[in-house]
Amino acid sequence: MAKKKGKLKRKLTDKYRLVVLNEDTFEERFSLKLSRLNVFILGGVFSILLIAATTILIAFTPIKEYIPGYSSTALKIKAAKLTFQADSLKTKLAILENYTKAIKPVLTGEIEPESIDSIQTEARQRLIDESKLNASKEDSLFREKIDRETRFSLQNNANNKVKLVFFAPLNGTISQNFDTTSKHFAVDIVAKKGTPVKATADGTVIFSGWTTETGYVIILKHSKDYISVYKHNGTLLKQQGDFVKSGEVIATVGSTGELTTGPHLHFELWNSGYSVNPTNFIDFK
Repeated sequence: MAKKKGKLKRKLTDKYRLVVLNEDTFEERFSLKLSRLNVFILGGVFSILLIAATTILIAFTPIKEYIPGYSSTALKIKAAKLTFQADSLKTKLAILENYTKAIKPVLTGEIEPESIDSIQTEARQRLIDESKLNASKEDSLFREKIDRETRFSLQNNANNKVKLVFFAPLNGTISQNFDTTSKHFAVDIVAKKGTPVKATADGTVIFSGWTTETGYVIILKHSKDYISVYKHNGTLLKQQGDFVKSGEVIATVGSTGELTTGPHLHFELWNSGYSVNPTNFIDFK
């Protein structure tokens, strides 16, 4: 047993010379003393270094994308974009569900025809008191007076500035005044359901439709960058793009929308992007 161990030790430690010679002149170019043990050690160290270098190369370079089981950077970016799109679709789906829930009572007939007069013309006509559509004698005289005063003002005096006259869209009791501290940029005028709502001045309808919070809404664009807003209407009698004259009926009083507290008109007046107090320009009594 000892002889075998000694023989194995000699095999591992015996020195060998590796010589590189010129084939023609047999001149020695390179020589190296080696033993089996040195070869095993050098081979092991080289293998460890090769494995370490390969691991680093795979872990910190894009080469790993070509190895099965590793995901590519482009795939991760695409997955992130798809996740964002899924979130957006989820939000849109929630909005669509809320909208469907809002119009379900209309489609199933749970809401009385008087509250959906924009869909049923016959019901709209029943709500409107035709006798109130015609201007009173006082209104006609006042309007004629204003027309006479302003008809030729630009021709007579080029420097004369024509003032915009606002008419009361509705006569009634103001239940809530204009208050910037509470962010109530309007006046609420209480009136009976179905009472005609009139245009406060000449203008063009820039919006006429339904919103969840404020119900039927109509918005007019006037001269000198004035905009008037009428909310919580029961019906809308004008469409987007229509031109209306001051005092012309554009809607009827209602109590539509989630934020309503009863039949009334929520009236806003804006100028150049800033809200103004309507009571400074209009007498609602």
